[in-house]
Amino acid sequence: MIAAIIWLNWIALGFFVLLNGLYLALTVLALGVLRRYTERLRALEISDAILLGGRPPVTLLAPAYNEEATCVQSVRSLLALEYDEYEVLVINDGSKDKTLETLIAAFGLTPTVRAPTAEIASKPIRQVYRSKQHPSLWVIDKVNGGKADALNAGLAHVRTPLFCSIDADSLVERDALSRIVRPFLEDDSTVAAGGTIRIANGCTVEAGAVTKVELPESFLARVQVVEYLRSFLSGRVGWDAIGGTLIISGAFGMFKRSAVVAVGGYDHTTVGEDMELVVRLHRWHREQKIPYRIAFLSDPVAWTECPESLAVLARQRQRWQRGLAEVIWRHRVMLGNPRYGVVGLLAMPYFFFLEMLGPVVEFSGYVAFVLTLILGAADGTFVTAFLLLAFALGTALSLLAIGLEEVSFRRYPHTWQVARLMWVAILESVGYHQLHTWWRLRGLWAAARGSGGWGEMTRKGFGTPGSTATPTSSGAPPSGARR
Repeated sequence: MIAAIIWLNWIALGFFVLLNGLYLALTVLALGVLRRYTERLRALEISDAILLGGRPPVTLLAPAYNEEATCVQSVRSLLALEYDEYEVLVINDGSKDKTLETLIAAFGLTPTVRAPTAEIASKPIRQVYRSKQHPSLWVIDKVNGGKADALNAGLAHVRTPLFCSIDADSLVERDALSRIVRPFLEDDSTVAAGGTIRIANGCTVEAGAVTKVELPESFLARVQVVEYLRSFLSGRVGWDAIGGTLIISGAFGMFKRSAVVAVGGYDHTTVGEDMELVVRLHRWHREQKIPYRIAFLSDPVAWTECPESLAVLARQRQRWQRGLAEVIWRHRVMLGNPRYGVVGLLAMPYFFFLEMLGPVVEFSGYVAFVLTLILGAADGTFVTAFLLLAFALGTALSLLAIGLEEVSFRRYPHTWQVARLMWVAILESVGYHQLHTWWRLRGLWAAARGSGGWGEMTRKGFGTPGSTATPTSSGAPPSGARR
């Protein structure tokens, strides 16, 4: 038995070496990319670049389910974007609260007709509304079918060459649309581009925009700030540098309409519809031998409210892990297949072995390590190696992500804010990270059993810490604990 436990310990050590080593490599890549990117931004006026390339019209798709608390501010933020020609389509996915009534009252919506432009299946549409005050604002009221079904209902009514999927509980920065469209202007083969998601908890929100960036009051929300920085500024920037982007957050991503229609729209049979669409776009273009590009940009930003209770956060992370497993398994033919280039040879194996199956190895490693200590079978060298690889290196990666934020964008301008984030990064590795691994393990188990839905989420609303929580099904995943 002791021999088996020791072997399990060594397997866990190998896992930590591989996971953190690869993530360190992505961080180093991200450092160089962000340095060059920020230097380029300083020398380039975004408005000039857009004018030179032509400003294509865009449709914003914002699926909403029980978003009464946040929908008005979010829609106001969308209507205030610095972009010449765009429409906003809010899809009310059979909300049980007063989301529709709130939107009707706030924006003067009246019933109208809007003809579909593509044959994309979705649940029946009850009514289409248009705002008298803002003619570019449309609301589609439909029977509940889930987020992917709501996006398909919106996609079927998109009239523009590009569309942007945005969560109805997110606040998009006013220049974000101009920034995220840039890859489509620079390279006509671009079919998708993702932006960065940041935590709005604790921030000051006025007229649908974040006007003052602050840290959340709760430790749980601050941990998620660190997670999002690590995921978007390290992981996704690094993957984009080698052409291996597999995830564009459903909270903020732009797509070429014709490409998404060609692959059949969003898949409503998985809770990971955002990742599934991106993987399917990779697969379809590779199999059809059509040149394409899927990009990630670190400067277009959307702000979202993160969960501040353990129960809600647990449901969210279990759902994300379940979605990851569903997508990877569904497209397992790409795993290690050179036909799919970097995605097949690097990205898919990474997400399969280290992200999908990682919680099994990691949690087993923690259990084996504790048993080794109890049985007195561990020497000092092994204990030191385990602590360094399982805790210290993970903490160092989080600190590096905070450093990337500090040298690149400085969204948190005060030294004390950065210091608090660094302290949170240190505390995260002991206690919270192990709990997060347990949640992901449960999500993987749910995927293996084919069980589980979206689960009830709660949000208080932007800038209203004392308001009543409202159930909702949306979210903005940072895509894993170390991704």
